[in-house]
Amino acid sequence: MNTLANTLGQFSAVIRTCAEFEQDALVCPNYPAQRGVGVYRNNYRGNLHDTLAGAYPVIRQLVGEEFFRLLAKRFIEQHPSRSGNLHRYGGEMAEFLAHFENTRHLAYLPDMARLEWAYHRAYFADDAARFDLTRLASVPPESYAGLRWQLHPSCTLLATAFPVAAIWRAHQESAGADFNIDLDSGGDNLLVYRNGLSVNIIDIPAASLHWLEQLRQDIGMGAATESTLAAYPEFDLGTALQHWLANGVLVDFETLNATPAQAGVQLFNDTGFRPAPE
Repeated sequence: MNTLANTLGQFSAVIRTCAEFEQDALVCPNYPAQRGVGVYRNNYRGNLHDTLAGAYPVIRQLVGEEFFRLLAKRFIEQHPSRSGNLHRYGGEMAEFLAHFENTRHLAYLPDMARLEWAYHRAYFADDAARFDLTRLASVPPESYAGLRWQLHPSCTLLATAFPVAAIWRAHQESAGADFNIDLDSGGDNLLVYRNGLSVNIIDIPAASLHWLEQLRQDIGMGAATESTLAAYPEFDLGTALQHWLANGVLVDFETLNATPAQAGVQLFNDTGFRPAPE
């Protein structure tokens, strides 16, 4: 005799796949079990399809409604939902598109999927309190190198091979009908994050992308700045720090145990950045 856990496990597998089920495990008096399973299966797939359509509206426009249904069907077969929160479903789309034979000729689609998932993720990310500048004003400049910054929970940094930001903007309701995008014009360096209730897609310099990515990996500001300056000598720490604080990208910090000699504190003395208490 099947236990309840085994029965529910089998039922879940039947709903998610085309697997056959044991008739004795699913007894439906006065109602064909196969028909009942079909109803659940269609609802399951329909909900996941609608979730993907909501997360990837530009891809849906680019490939068309009929092809998007096929694409979503194949994705759902390979990536069943593993969370009760449907807002978390669909994050593997970029990787899926990179290997989906039917879209190999649309080489920019994986980059577009990364951008749309970053937008979707930002919209549903946790809030964060605005940074209190008085906290930074209380930190002596010689300790700046040991600060480990936290980015807003909604932040995603993207370096793409194609100009997907322009493609994304061209497919918004506010866009005009006349646009021309050269797919060979190069990629984007993008920051996607939510400021208040608005999700922003911002083109940023490669130096800023590098610096913020270092901070996102919990690297101290001294080491992150040295790494960035090594690759981008034009990087201005004082300007970057003020800009990302003012725009709500940097939301908190903690102090690492780093000595000035270890952290290259001269970099911070040279910036002239010194926030005044409010």
